[in-house]
Amino acid sequence: MKLTRRDLLKTALAGAAMTACSHTRYAHDGSPRPQRLLILGGTNFIGPYMVDYARERGHEVTLFNRGKTNPGRFKDVEQLHGDRDGHLEALAGRSWDAVIDNSGYVPRLVEDAAKLLAASVEQYVFVSSISVYDDLSKGADETTVVTPLTDPKSEDVKNDYGALKAACERAAERVMPGRVLKIRPGFIVGPNDPTDRFTYWPVRLQRGGAVLAPGDGKDHAQVIDVRDLAEWTVRSVEARRVGVYNAVGYKDDVTFDQMLATISTVTGSKAQLSWVSYEFLQQQGVSPWSDMPVWGPRSEVGLISNARARKQGLTFRPLETTVRDTLAWWNSLPRRDEPLHAGITPKREAEVLDAWNKRV
Repeated sequence: MKLTRRDLLKTALAGAAMTACSHTRYAHDGSPRPQRLLILGGTNFIGPYMVDYARERGHEVTLFNRGKTNPGRFKDVEQLHGDRDGHLEALAGRSWDAVIDNSGYVPRLVEDAAKLLAASVEQYVFVSSISVYDDLSKGADETTVVTPLTDPKSEDVKNDYGALKAACERAAERVMPGRVLKIRPGFIVGPNDPTDRFTYWPVRLQRGGAVLAPGDGKDHAQVIDVRDLAEWTVRSVEARRVGVYNAVGYKDDVTFDQMLATISTVTGSKAQLSWVSYEFLQQQGVSPWSDMPVWGPRSEVGLISNARARKQGLTFRPLETTVRDTLAWWNSLPRRDEPLHAGITPKREAEVLDAWNKRV
C-alpha cells in the first residue's frame, strides 16, 4: 500500500491534532472518558477480555476479524469482517481513538493496517512478545537487543516468530512514529487459553500420582493472567501510553517450585513431585516449553524485568486466583477428558520417571 503526498500530509495533521487533544482522555473526576476502540482480532482468548473490560469502563468497541472464531461471542458489538492480507476495505473511511492489534505476526500486514489507520486513530497498540529478544539467558529489559530478521521477505511465523514480531513493532512505529504502544508479554495464561500450556499443570497435579517436574524448581515462572494483561492494555489506551513495555509477572520472582506448590494447594493435590535435572531431560528428549510447558531452564531464560510496566500501573491478581479460575474453566469443558494440547503424555512421563529412578 503506497502513501501519496496527500496521505502523508493528512497523517501529519492528524498526529498534531491528536497530540493537542490528548489531555481529554480523562474526565475531571479522574474517570476515563469514553473512547472509540478498534480491536483487530478480538474473539479469541485475550480479545474477549479486552472487549468486556473496555465496555465495563464505558468505551465503544468495534471488532475487525474474519468472523470465523467464536462468531456469536459479541452479538451487540459492531463487527467488521475482512482479511488482513490485503482486504481491509471495511476499515476505510472510519475513525477511532485507538486500535489494539492482537493479531499481528507479519510486518507487511501490520504496515498495511497502520498506513490505512494512521489518519484515523490516535494510537496504535501492538501486542508483541518477549520472544523479540535475541538472548534471554541473562534476562531482559526493554533495552535488550531484539532478534534481527535475516530474511526481510520471511513470513515464516513458526521459525522466525520473535524476529517477525520485532519487525512488526518497527513497521508500526515507522508508519506512526511516537504513537505506538508496544506490549511484550511472556506466557499469557488463564481461563479460555486455547494452548493448554499453563493449564497442563493444574490438570496434571489434580490428577495426582508421580509428577515429572523439570529442573531443580528454582527456575523462573513468569506468567501473566490474561485478564491482567487485557485490563492494563485498556488502561494504557486511556492514558495514551506509548513506547515499549514488558508485560510479565509478578511483582516478586516466582520460582517454578513455588508455582507448583501454589497449584497443589489450590487443587488439594496429593501428587508426588519428582524434580528431574535438565541434563537428564535432554538425554531423554524431553523439551522445555512443549513437553514441560511454560518452563525453561534459567541458564537459557533469565528474569524478565517488568519494572517499567509496574510503574505505569500493571498489577497482578494472586496466582491462586489464576489457578482456580483456569481449572474451573477446564473442568467445565465437554472436552476435559481429551488430551491436552501441551505437555508430556502420561505414558512418556511414566517412562522418563522410571528411567530417572533407575539411574546409577
